[in-house]
Amino acid sequence: MVVYIDLIFAANLLIDGILLWLTGWLVKLKVSWWRLALSALVGALYVVMMFVPELSFLYTFLIKFGLSVVMLWIAFGFRSLQSYLRILGAFYIINFAAAGGIVGIHYLLQSSGDIWNGILFTSSGGQAYRMKIGFWFVLAVLPLVLLLFKLFHSSRIRREQLESYIGEVTVEIDGVTVVCQGLLDTGNRLSDPLTRIPVMVMEASLWEGHLPASWKGRLTQTSADTLLLETDGQSFAWQDRMRLVPYRGINRGSSFMLALKPDLVKIQLGEETFYSKRVLIGLDGGTLSGDGAYRAVIHPDLAQREQAADAALPC
Repeated sequence: MVVYIDLIFAANLLIDGILLWLTGWLVKLKVSWWRLALSALVGALYVVMMFVPELSFLYTFLIKFGLSVVMLWIAFGFRSLQSYLRILGAFYIINFAAAGGIVGIHYLLQSSGDIWNGILFTSSGGQAYRMKIGFWFVLAVLPLVLLLFKLFHSSRIRREQLESYIGEVTVEIDGVTVVCQGLLDTGNRLSDPLTRIPVMVMEASLWEGHLPASWKGRLTQTSADTLLLETDGQSFAWQDRMRLVPYRGINRGSSFMLALKPDLVKIQLGEETFYSKRVLIGLDGGTLSGDGAYRAVIHPDLAQREQAADAALPC
């Protein structure tokens, strides 16, 4: 069997560098390229030593663990024990995730014959499984596994950040109650220009059964003032609650949004609850969130104690 030590050294240098870089990304620490390269070099040299029989004593648990400690010290330095343990934990999580991903993909691609050929029976009657994973397979699959790990972790972080701004919205209008999830948008300053009443936008489909049937599917295509004129002289229970709120959309001119005057709006954000009466419910004909995470956009003034106290007053 021919072993290309230079190829193994280069591959491990690259792999160690990627693992260290991903560790820094996970714990949100910047690492200079020369420290990362030096740490990866130490790890790659250690792998080459396995081909020296006289150095076989280096391949014990304590030596391996000590090497990882040294590599992380070279790459990230030592700020505090708590920070260092956090880095060490992240490093092993990434390594275990990468190893598990490689084994999982290898097992997924195996045929039944490969699996049976790998099963061994021990002298005591037990069973063992021998798995041979090729060097090139590891080199090809590892970047994919690490990329998926990074994407899923980033997605989870974004979701957690989004959920911290999502709360339960309850709107009451003339005995009708609608409950949905709402996103607190700190950049939303939409309000009635005359009364300065804040506008909370909701999907019109939530109120579909209480709006004129002729409006269905037309809120995104027909101007709000035209729809409102169509109800003139017709029987519509909430006609006196309708408002036209002017707004300016992105890359669009001025337009109008249909809005309802509710009796009460209750917003539950985490452990805090806000009540508002001085608010308008803007009707959006589309979908506010592609994944359905929320169906309303909460005006920031409605989630402030001082503003909410004023908004709770009758208008």
